[in-house]
Amino acid sequence: MENRNPHDESVNHFGHEFWDKMQAEWEELARRNWLTENEQAQIPSSVSPHEKGYYFHTDNPYKDMPNVFEEGQKKSREGDLQNAVLLLEAAVLQDPQDSEAWQVLGTTQAENENEQAAIVSLQRCLELHPNNLTALMALAVSLTNTGMRHDACETLLRWLRHNPKYKQLLKGKSHLGSPNSHRRLSHVPNVSRHESSLLPDVKELFLEAAQHNSDGVDPDLQTGLGVLYNLSGEFNKAVEAFNTALSVRPEDYLLWNRLGATLANGDRSEEAVEAYTRALELQPGFIRSRYNLGISCINLGAHREAASNFLTALSLQRKSQSLQQSHQVMSGNIWAALRIALSMMDQPELFQAANIGDLDLLMRAFNLDI
Repeated sequence: MENRNPHDESVNHFGHEFWDKMQAEWEELARRNWLTENEQAQIPSSVSPHEKGYYFHTDNPYKDMPNVFEEGQKKSREGDLQNAVLLLEAAVLQDPQDSEAWQVLGTTQAENENEQAAIVSLQRCLELHPNNLTALMALAVSLTNTGMRHDACETLLRWLRHNPKYKQLLKGKSHLGSPNSHRRLSHVPNVSRHESSLLPDVKELFLEAAQHNSDGVDPDLQTGLGVLYNLSGEFNKAVEAFNTALSVRPEDYLLWNRLGATLANGDRSEEAVEAYTRALELQPGFIRSRYNLGISCINLGAHREAASNFLTALSLQRKSQSLQQSHQVMSGNIWAALRIALSMMDQPELFQAANIGDLDLLMRAFNLDI
């Protein structure tokens, strides 16, 4: 992604030290465009997300309510991600063995720009139900987003291994992956989580599966290919894979977001904006896509539009039943991106408001509904 040079002090009131900090934040955000940093910063990054455990909201107003899983699914479909998360957390607290509730909680947390919670939830689902293909694919995406390349490849391999249509491709290839890796995210000796010796082999298997698929286009298989091409930096091929998946599922807002992220990673920000906009037309409450759209707006120099998208995302995250939870549910990732957008607009007073987390003041300044 193209980084703008913010060091021209003639157009702003900030000093070099400030811009060095902003540049570092921007480079980190740009490096993981469809992704998000670890939200639990106080926990060492060397510890796997699974080992960190799930951080439940306190004082959940839904914890004793009946039918919370069904209500959580409904809220998630409606795009009310904050209440969906609370309802789904209540569901797994009421029945910790409910693998489907863990799965939906995981995918909802990913949409809500909380990758750490998504990974832990999906891992718990897979401990209970190792051949849940939806959870495996969602986990592979989340692991890719957090830079855990080897674990992402292993998870895609498990997706093939558990898929009745493709598992025969792994016959005679037991040396690939770890069949018991569903137990926890394991650090493979001598292989960095940021690199993967599995990538070429898994990509070859997915291509072989696509060539031998007599049932036409399998959008899940194409999604896996898109993830693998992102891992290998072949963004144009990843775009083709996601477009192929969209030819079968044109209303899938998750696919539109992944297409947008891939286009942005390939320095095609204008096209990325179109894809993110389509995702948000289909699901206006999709926090991840709103955040990604803001990042692409920064790349295109549309800083006011970027700030508006970040503020909308933060406002959506804040809207939950329990007001005392508002601070903990808002993503530090989005606040960091908002500070960058505001710094580019040369409005120190608004930047200071973002620095102290004054969302109401910022919403009024941008004429957005609070």
